[in-house]
Amino acid sequence: MTAAGEVHAPSWYADSVPGTPLRAPLAGDLNADVCVLGAGYTGLSAALTLAERGYRVVLLEAHRVGWGASGRNGGQAIVGYGCEVDTLEHLVGAEDARALFAFSRDGMRLLRDRIARHQIDCDWRDGHASVPIKPRQERMLRAGLIDLAQRYDYPLEWWDRAQLRGQLDSPRYRGAMFDPHSGHLHPLAYAQGLARAAEGAGAVIHEQSPVLQLIRGARPQLRTAHGTVTADHVVIAGNAWLEGIAPELESRIMPVGTYIGASTVLGQARAQSLIRNDMAVADVSWALDYFRLSRDHRLLFGGQASYSALPPPGLRGVMTRRMRAVFPQLADVELEYVWGGYVDITRNRAPHWGRLTQNVYFAQGFSGHGVAAAGLAGQVLAEAIAGQAERLDVFERIPHRPFPGGRMLRTPLLVAAMSWYKLRDALW
Repeated sequence: MTAAGEVHAPSWYADSVPGTPLRAPLAGDLNADVCVLGAGYTGLSAALTLAERGYRVVLLEAHRVGWGASGRNGGQAIVGYGCEVDTLEHLVGAEDARALFAFSRDGMRLLRDRIARHQIDCDWRDGHASVPIKPRQERMLRAGLIDLAQRYDYPLEWWDRAQLRGQLDSPRYRGAMFDPHSGHLHPLAYAQGLARAAEGAGAVIHEQSPVLQLIRGARPQLRTAHGTVTADHVVIAGNAWLEGIAPELESRIMPVGTYIGASTVLGQARAQSLIRNDMAVADVSWALDYFRLSRDHRLLFGGQASYSALPPPGLRGVMTRRMRAVFPQLADVELEYVWGGYVDITRNRAPHWGRLTQNVYFAQGFSGHGVAAAGLAGQVLAEAIAGQAERLDVFERIPHRPFPGGRMLRTPLLVAAMSWYKLRDALW
């Protein structure tokens, strides 16, 4: 177990990166141009962008850099958002939907540029396949592929069953919508690389500094148990872990558990026989499976979402059976690691980014598509703080409603709704 693994949730990710020394917790009172809450992709991206522009930036993290979803996720970096483009069109109209999709492409370019410019060793690989299991899903993907090419200038490839089988050795899928511009990476290594880049630009990061209170005003404050940061602007990037800091934000997201397993080491030949082109793969069911290979030749296999905020019973066994349903040839392979965490979903699965007040900014609601979009969010918020709010203005036009039922009933209501979608996937 590395030093990183001792303070991160146990995972293959935490065990496969070098340990990093603890950044000193906040002690005393500080002044800054901008104070950022949360050292995930959004907060780190905002801090990096602002520090590069010369702002004095202080970032407060309750645990360690990348402790939440940014260090535990499936590692799949995909153009777009958690909702489809037709949902965006319904919410904001065709013109703004096209602008939002173009912004998501900017987010993918930003991610690739930062990996290259800051020499972040995070195992980037090109290629992502969305795969259907049912005829209905195949029809949906084919229609979406046509829309993206004709109305969003984003042509993708359709692979039939035989072409897909040439790259992915699974009998489960009917074909694939392949995106060569998306891809996958080591999420915790990427978060740590962003943190080093932000510090190199002048940002100051305090770990193990949970924020207890946001005080709004002409110069808002973030208070911890041992200090306060007073700033001209605040960025809230806590996502599913706000815990009372901004109730009006928390009511518009739902923390959903998602889980990932890492197989035992397969060896290079056996691993490459599963996914020959080393792409990331995700099916399009509501209770989806997603998977890819690791640099040390394991299969990283995710899925089994928990909408009740409780881990499913017998999680390791459930995940192992799902893995073997996709790859029957892995009947003798076990999962050496299983871990999980929360993603923050909105009711419409669209991103929820904007301002709480004229000097308090936020981004949340990545709905499982945050690897590229969260980096974009940090940059968009930083631009707005610097006086260039055109992109943030478009995101703010997306309407968002709170989850029904309040704090006590919203989780049971969501569990009931998701049970219907799982039944639909099973039946047709």
